[in-house]
Amino acid sequence: MTSYFDNKTKRLVFVEEAANPDYWDRHWEKFDLKKIYPNKYNLKDKVVRITNKYLPPKAAIIEGGCGLGKQVYKLHHAGYQIIGIDYAKKTIEFVNKNKPELDIRLGDVTGLEFGDGSFDGYWSFGVIEHFYNGYEPIVLEMYRVLKPGGFLFITFPHMNPLRYLKAFFKQYPQWDVQKKGLFYQFALNSKEVIFNFERNGLELIHKKKQNAVKGLKDEIKLLKPLLQKIYDSRSFAGMVLNKVISVLFSQFASHSVLLVFKKKNNVPSFSGKI
Repeated sequence: MTSYFDNKTKRLVFVEEAANPDYWDRHWEKFDLKKIYPNKYNLKDKVVRITNKYLPPKAAIIEGGCGLGKQVYKLHHAGYQIIGIDYAKKTIEFVNKNKPELDIRLGDVTGLEFGDGSFDGYWSFGVIEHFYNGYEPIVLEMYRVLKPGGFLFITFPHMNPLRYLKAFFKQYPQWDVQKKGLFYQFALNSKEVIFNFERNGLELIHKKKQNAVKGLKDEIKLLKPLLQKIYDSRSFAGMVLNKVISVLFSQFASHSVLLVFKKKNNVPSFSGKI
């Protein structure tokens, strides 16, 4: 995957292959289901722990862009009434066949088939960055289907200080709009995302930078061989190293950010493309 810097929007553009339903079907079919779904339900799982902090078990949750449903599986077994939505048809058919206990449906995050105020929570793991023309329709739907006082949990790659530093020293090739047919995702400006969400009825209540190992390995080629081993490791030592690096370098080199918003009661009103 190649990354470019868009000087106009001040964000990275990652180019590989268009992230459409066919791409995701091919992407997800590479995964081993036995490794996707944990054998035992873990109360200490990060996603479960974060959700428990804001929502009680049995709360109604939707995950928009759920893929194979790994997070749906975790939250289902944690006692939540969770529905997963994805637009990759073959992937949904595969999950429905192999994990029929999970409520995973074919759907579009830009036009959800649920009534207003249907859910207590909405999880979005790395979705909004894949939309070249902006995430406005997704945010409108997030707001619409959440109940007043409901919670939105969202993650996405962001422009960390290391990436801005590399851009300043022109370490990325300049973005050429002619390549947009191969667009995969953006690294977004988290402050800009927060501003856009807050002006449209969602109040930020928590922010956490995360995944510093990936942020470092993807941006510093010299360190990639070593950091890739740590990133892939499931051993105790590997996980400890991952945690230590995250604590030390998250502020400088985190690949992604987790934001938690609470729905306010004012009506969203977008003013321009985001």
